[in-house]
Amino acid sequence: MAYVIGDDCIMCGSCAEQCPVGAISEGDGKYEIDPDVCVSCGSCAEQCPVSAIAEG
Repeated sequence: MAYVIGDDCIMCGSCAEQCPVGAISEGDGKYEIDPDVCVSCGSCAEQCPVSAIAEG
């Protein structure tokens, strides 16, 4: 199951830098994860400083 980024996102970009498959991009007010590209590795969730990323 793909990960999702919640409204707590502070737009720091650390998750996008960490994603090994490039599934994360800047969205409107928060970063977004493309569920068709996400491999559910959890790297982004571990990197997020505000715990805004969880399994969807």
